[in-house]
Amino acid sequence: MGTLQAQKLLFAPCQSSTRVASTAGLSQQSHQLAIVQWTSKYPVSVVKANWFANFSTFFMGKKANTGFSLTARTKGIVFRNDGRCQGGMPRATIDQEFSEKQESDPIEDLGTVSSFNGRTSFAESMGSSSVSGTHPGHKFIHPMAIVHPGAIINEGVVIGPFCTVGPEAKLGRGCKLYPNSHVCGNTEMGEGCVLLTGAIVGADIPGQTMLGCYNSIGHHAVVGVKCQDMKYKEGDECFLFIGSNNDIREHASVHRSSKSSDSTVIGDNNLIMGSCHVAHDCKLGNNNILANGTLLGGHVVVQDFVHTGGAVAVHQFCHMDSFSFIAGGSMVDRDVPMYMMVAGDRAELRGLNLEGMRRRGFSELEVKSIRRAYQKLFMNTDADAGGLEDRLFELDSNDELAKVPAVKLMLRSVRSCFEENRRGICKFRHWTSV
Repeated sequence: MGTLQAQKLLFAPCQSSTRVASTAGLSQQSHQLAIVQWTSKYPVSVVKANWFANFSTFFMGKKANTGFSLTARTKGIVFRNDGRCQGGMPRATIDQEFSEKQESDPIEDLGTVSSFNGRTSFAESMGSSSVSGTHPGHKFIHPMAIVHPGAIINEGVVIGPFCTVGPEAKLGRGCKLYPNSHVCGNTEMGEGCVLLTGAIVGADIPGQTMLGCYNSIGHHAVVGVKCQDMKYKEGDECFLFIGSNNDIREHASVHRSSKSSDSTVIGDNNLIMGSCHVAHDCKLGNNNILANGTLLGGHVVVQDFVHTGGAVAVHQFCHMDSFSFIAGGSMVDRDVPMYMMVAGDRAELRGLNLEGMRRRGFSELEVKSIRRAYQKLFMNTDADAGGLEDRLFELDSNDELAKVPAVKLMLRSVRSCFEENRRGICKFRHWTSV
């Protein structure tokens, strides 16, 4: 990685719509790139900008112990020392004599210039915050990015080429936008979020998309766009709220709510793998893993520590309770109670997610108790055992099992499947072992 040196810049007013930048004493290096970060006071429409100047010809093989001036328009795109214009955009000119600035001109200290070795790649510059000597407030906005002056860009943000940031966007400290990623509409991103190439977050529609801290949005993922629901009416507000430390992988899609009175919610520490779909008004808890191609219909509820296999489809309004496991290729059209494992086209109960419970630190007593309760509920061959409700009542009266908190949670989860506006429990068979 190229070395970095910081120098203070002095700016003085020049001709209309131009500024003069001066510095002296930059060390002798070939192919240096100077990055000027500043806040413009005029014109008012330009709130934040970055200036880039490539001084490779000027510095190559020559000492840089004399001052130089950089004159450019305040739009701050890419300015090179050939003095020509391309596409109507002015380019910088270098003046060794530095004769433009007069002692009577007011001086304004507006920031820091950082000089990188010209061989530093863009991938390295995306991680420039870790370079030794980088100012903690340093921002990198590529000249080919389009950042609206109304956007709020916090310290340490890195925005790559061909990115767009809308007027209502708020990017938290240390966010990174890789090339061709976009932040649209009323979107707020917390600290340390990363948008990989092609990712789109937010949409120019009423409502809001809000991300917590340290979320990663994968290549060409689409997060916070308009839902695919016929109930949605143009102009209605719709919302998406995502917690922290989520990894949403390539080509995944997460949609906003279908109406202003509801919202799509994703908690913390979830892994949503490639090509997954989280539809409008879904509620995801924490620490879930959705394998590739998992499709959640509208209003689906996924609690905590749920794991799906690949190519799972979940019918709208279904609930998947905590610590459950959905086998790959399953079509889930009913609710999945806590600790259960289901599989098949129309998914059926196939036992308990024993491995998942062990990984989550369940004690041997808890696992054994849950197994016994499951057997009494779903594997009871006694003709006098009655229906499911009778078995639930019997377990509530069992002195040994009823005092285990994990068993109580499972019984509560099974009962909730039959509540109003729920789809009922998945089908089950009388298996001989679990």
